[in-house]
Amino acid sequence: MFTNSQRQEERTGKYGTPRVEYLQELVTQFQNASSEETKEKIVANLANFAYDPYNFTFLRQLNVIELLLDCLTEPNEKIVEFGIGGICNACADPANAALVTQSDGIPLIVQCLSSPVRSTVNYALGTLYYLCNASNKEEILKPDVIVAIKSYAAASEVSTTFSNLAQAFLDKHVPQT
Repeated sequence: MFTNSQRQEERTGKYGTPRVEYLQELVTQFQNASSEETKEKIVANLANFAYDPYNFTFLRQLNVIELLLDCLTEPNEKIVEFGIGGICNACADPANAALVTQSDGIPLIVQCLSSPVRSTVNYALGTLYYLCNASNKEEILKPDVIVAIKSYAAASEVSTTFSNLAQAFLDKHVPQT
């Protein structure tokens, strides 16, 4: 369920931690964490907050989008999965999508298309769907990316989710020849 200021105030209560402070605590915990398991849990938590438009301004203010992009360079597949999941959630907002693009996130997202983790690939497809527009089509619609997305679109017997999402991307962003 999406949040608004009134609902957030009711949920937080008089003595609760305001959302922006809570998110800042998560960012700080992530930066100070030494355990991979702790980092995984924190990134998963941040990714969950990225689905709600109420949090979008806070995510930008606290550089969470950039943190999630940094997660895409980690060797830990779970951190990558949760990072791209958060980016996908946040990119429904045009300001967040622009920030991802301005932060050179497209090549990192494209790399996620070759992940062995299915949900990472799904999130990457969804993110590219949101990001692709007139200003960055050339960067996204490179021949190798189109080939990869077409292969997912043709793989309905392997994964209906891949196939449907990839086909939706092709229908919207790749002219039929």
